[in-house]
Amino acid sequence: MIATDIEAPCTERLAARFPNRPNLVIQTLDVMDPAFLSLARHQPDSVVCLNVLEHVEDDALALAHMHSILPAGGKVVLIVPAFEALHGPIDRLLGHYRRYTKRSMRRLAAAAGFRVPTLGYMNTVGFFGWWVNARILRRTEQSETQIRVFDRYIVPLMRRVETALPPPFGQSLFVVLEKEAPAAR
Repeated sequence: MIATDIEAPCTERLAARFPNRPNLVIQTLDVMDPAFLSLARHQPDSVVCLNVLEHVEDDALALAHMHSILPAGGKVVLIVPAFEALHGPIDRLLGHYRRYTKRSMRRLAAAAGFRVPTLGYMNTVGFFGWWVNARILRRTEQSETQIRVFDRYIVPLMRRVETALPPPFGQSLFVVLEKEAPAAR
């Protein structure tokens, strides 16, 4: 397993938590850095990137780098914020460059050479909460109380509901990308 982060304190904490693990490679590394491509030597079969891609200025290059280190059939699992209409002060202060739609994610994935076997919205209730915070209350920070209540009471219920009935919209997109095999000649 390979774990990367752009912040050294994060990778240092991880290394301290899991010492002497020969199957764990931990690096302070930015997906935008050409050095990211050296991770291919570890032969990863997947990349998990949860609530990160929106923080990367050049998301197309980030996906291209992920594509480069994976074998044919390799997967990228993403959770990204959805709907640019929800973008507000909290997004800006969190360092979000963008939010995504199914269409924008499909285009981005195809440009990087991925097919998209899984693409769906999640967190319908969060959509409304984020909209209220961004558009009506014009909050500039997330509310710790809202987060605690949401995580404790709403998430368990919505997980069951959204598993049974995939939502037509949501605060986030859950995405699985697959690296296509090279075309036969």
